[in-house]
Amino acid sequence: MTIPYTLNCRGRLLPLEKPAVMGILNATPDSFFAGSRVQQEAELLGRAEEMLLQGATFLDIGGQSTRPGSERVSEEEELARVLPAVIAVCRNFPLALVSIDTFYARVAREAVAAGAVLVNDISAGALDPGMLQAVAELRVPYVLMHMQGDPKTMQGAPQYTDVVTEVFDALNRKLSELRHLGIADVIVDPGFGFGKTIAHNFQLLQRLDFFQELGCPVMVGISRKGTIYKTLGITPEEALNGSTVLHTLALARGANVLRVHDVREAMEAVKLVREVMG
Repeated sequence: MTIPYTLNCRGRLLPLEKPAVMGILNATPDSFFAGSRVQQEAELLGRAEEMLLQGATFLDIGGQSTRPGSERVSEEEELARVLPAVIAVCRNFPLALVSIDTFYARVAREAVAAGAVLVNDISAGALDPGMLQAVAELRVPYVLMHMQGDPKTMQGAPQYTDVVTEVFDALNRKLSELRHLGIADVIVDPGFGFGKTIAHNFQLLQRLDFFQELGCPVMVGISRKGTIYKTLGITPEEALNGSTVLHTLALARGANVLRVHDVREAMEAVKLVREVMG
């Protein structure tokens, strides 16, 4: 059963009495799933409107491909990609809750100034020493994700003695730092596919309910990832059904937010799981 959390999104209180869906909008030319890429404003706005109509609570805009082995894009290039997108979405859909997917403090600051209400950082503040202080000053919710290594090297040879307890402990330690800085609203993300093998990802999913002990909403970002398509011997484009299966399992284990490429199917999973779980 989902724990009812509340997030303060720049003065808008968002109750998470039921799981929320975060739709992915990648302002990139090279994200691993081509269907998530939006580089023209008309395409961006069309995709954003479709996701909102389908029930997305958040729209997550990113300008950096973080697929395994990817090269890091500079702060300036990322800003050039995402800032026009954030401005366009916030201008056309003023009630939308926009998340900025970045590990750069400057990008976070400028995106929030343009209307974003949440910062989604894959690095837990490790790739920009100014990020956590920026989030504290911005007073927006923060997605704290676990990653072993960085996107370029993370899938080289990830190793854990016990992946669940080690990821839990790392997130717990970081949460203490965030609380000390005054960051009140935190969503934790175990970081599926970020420095984990396929076996690690399945272990994390199997024991996802353990992460509720952190006292924060739990986000799952496993949509169309290698854990699904490599296990099934298919492509990311063919991984919608597999994504829905794992989203269903995640919801049954207490996931509060699903970060997805396919909003309608995720919303259907949320509705059906709630009917079953009560």
